[in-house]
Amino acid sequence: MGRNGGHWPSPVLPNRGIRRATADDVPELTELLAQAFLHGPVADWLVPGDPDARLEVYLEYFAMYADDAVRNGEVEVNEDLTCAALWYPAGHAGWPANYSSRLHTLAGPHLPRFRQLDQAFSRAHPAGEHDYLAFLAVDPLRQGMGQGTRMLRHHHVRLDAIGRAAYLEASNTRNRDLYLRHGYVVLDEITLPDGPPVWPMRRTPAPPATPSPAGSPEGVDDDGD
Repeated sequence: MGRNGGHWPSPVLPNRGIRRATADDVPELTELLAQAFLHGPVADWLVPGDPDARLEVYLEYFAMYADDAVRNGEVEVNEDLTCAALWYPAGHAGWPANYSSRLHTLAGPHLPRFRQLDQAFSRAHPAGEHDYLAFLAVDPLRQGMGQGTRMLRHHHVRLDAIGRAAYLEASNTRNRDLYLRHGYVVLDEITLPDGPPVWPMRRTPAPPATPSPAGSPEGVDDDGD
């Protein structure tokens, strides 16, 4: 299968101001990703110690992924770019161009941990038709306001319409529980070497919706994430 199936070519997506990111968004997208993932069990394990030193590594790391996902995947963002979802179609090679040499340069002494993470994710990644959610990032000041929930629901509508599954790795229990509420199931629990667990998760596409009975509520966002 190709890198980007081009399922939805329009750059403007019809849901609450969500749109496709472009190359012009890469600098701001990079900053969002780095800040959103700066703290947490996997972050502390990958680049332990000084958060400022971690941020320096993360800015280069996520610049690499932001550029690649805009080119070869589907990056969905909200209007003020405080939330972004980086999706890849099944069959994508999984790594940005020149990934190995670029990772070696940017990760420095932390390279073994990045390699261990990549290997764990590669072993767990399932075959079959699916969209892969590589990163779901929410600005730390906007977390807990439902932005991640809206972004997930937006993409899931498309996947359900074409009968396609979704796959991701949850890196902490809070995110894992969010994904469980959105129909994902845990496939396994992977414990990183001397590190935290991560959870590969898959969502089966929902069947076509049936019309709601008159008077029943719809569209209620009862998630706090």
